[in-house]
Amino acid sequence: MTIDRRTFLAAGGAAAMSAPAMAQHATPQELPEEFLPRRIRLRAEFPAGEIHLIPGDFALYWTEEDRYAIRYAVGIGRGDLYEAGTFWIRAKKEWPGWKPTPEMMEREPELYKDFEEGEKWENGQPGGPGNPLGARALYLFDEVGRDTYLRIHGTNRPRTIGTAVSNGCARLINSHIAHLYELVPLGTKVVLYPKGWNARVG
Repeated sequence: MTIDRRTFLAAGGAAAMSAPAMAQHATPQELPEEFLPRRIRLRAEFPAGEIHLIPGDFALYWTEEDRYAIRYAVGIGRGDLYEAGTFWIRAKKEWPGWKPTPEMMEREPELYKDFEEGEKWENGQPGGPGNPLGARALYLFDEVGRDTYLRIHGTNRPRTIGTAVSNGCARLINSHIAHLYELVPLGTKVVLYPKGWNARVG
């Protein structure tokens, strides 16, 4: 079916998460209150256990039973680096390592190949608090099982949430991706909606 914002979210908007597990996550110093995880009532019917990302709202939804979902605030890919489509999570990693893709190296070689000042990561960076993928990463594959190099991952830069700054991946702050990571099994369907927003959900 074709959906839009009006049919995606139920009237009345978001309700603050009441689950104790969420109470320990982001503080006011990390994110504004409106960016904290919330349980949402959906107008449209979606199967439980899917991820739907709405780029215009900078929001990722983990669907639950009875048309509920948990809404997380995200940062997304900048410009035409954002890639819409339907994907599946085929790998999950805690404190993942990271290596720039060939496309990233070609776009911004000065970020990855200039070794005169500081550490550059042409050959990759081990996992840890300073790694661009943060505390957790969900790896998105296409329908035939190929790695797309798109990730849903963490970040320790809360100011980038609600912005389009990445090389195409979606980011949550580390405490939020750690929470989502525990909910999401391998094989989960992920829908990244186009920036124009009209999307056909199969």
